[in-house]
Amino acid sequence: MKKYLLLLTVLFLWSCSSDDDHSETLKAQDTMNVSYGPDSEQTYDLYLPEGRSSSYTKVLILVHGGGWSAGAKEDMNYAVPVIKLQFPNYAIVNMNYRLATGTSPAYPKQTDDIASVIAHLESHSADYGISNQYAFFGVSAGAHLSMLYAYRFDTAHHVKAVCSVVGPTDFNDPAYADSELQTTLLPYLTGDITAEFLTEVSPVGNVSAQSPPTIQFLGNQDPLIPVTQGTRLEAALDGFGVSNELYYYEAGHGNFSIADTQDIYGKLGNFFAAHF
Repeated sequence: MKKYLLLLTVLFLWSCSSDDDHSETLKAQDTMNVSYGPDSEQTYDLYLPEGRSSSYTKVLILVHGGGWSAGAKEDMNYAVPVIKLQFPNYAIVNMNYRLATGTSPAYPKQTDDIASVIAHLESHSADYGISNQYAFFGVSAGAHLSMLYAYRFDTAHHVKAVCSVVGPTDFNDPAYADSELQTTLLPYLTGDITAEFLTEVSPVGNVSAQSPPTIQFLGNQDPLIPVTQGTRLEAALDGFGVSNELYYYEAGHGNFSIADTQDIYGKLGNFFAAHF
């Protein structure tokens, strides 16, 4: 009788543990245009892998560029199948954010939108089957927003890695004086161009020992992002002992060759394997 009761207990516990872990039964799922706020621009696309679990499935957030005032999540669609192939166990979030206008600057509403996306994901983590570990893949203005959020606003330190593709890092860089970004695009980010405020909105000005590992990919002929943007962030991260990598290619603003792109994804794969 005791052996029978023991067997029933074991079977009951096994059944409960199986019910609690849905990782083997959850199928891959793609959901477009999930709303995370009241504005029509506050949406994201969600790509969930098969066999996921809220215990371990990490989330890679894609953040598009466009000078803070243009672009859309669809601009990052090209990366989704590559990421699915290279990182099959990651959940992918491809987000929109509210675009800047002449009367409504990007900062702080766009970093607020990143915070809202993460809050929305965490409130649905059990339903989605995802963890609270995040990495960013940002391009241009999206890379800037990714770094700024991770360094300044991620007080819980849930962001474990950041990939910046042609992202600006320091708006006080003398190389920006009278540049196209400084005169044409920066007003969309902020109406305040004092050195103090530019430090606040620069990733370099927010680096600390708790900043997540960061990898940068830049073009050495980029008319918008001087090569010093990469080295200035590298120096800031090195100064706090934060793991980081910096790579330059013979390219302009993101127009990498096929060979360069393959190399970027290879290096990114190794970087995420080490840090994410």
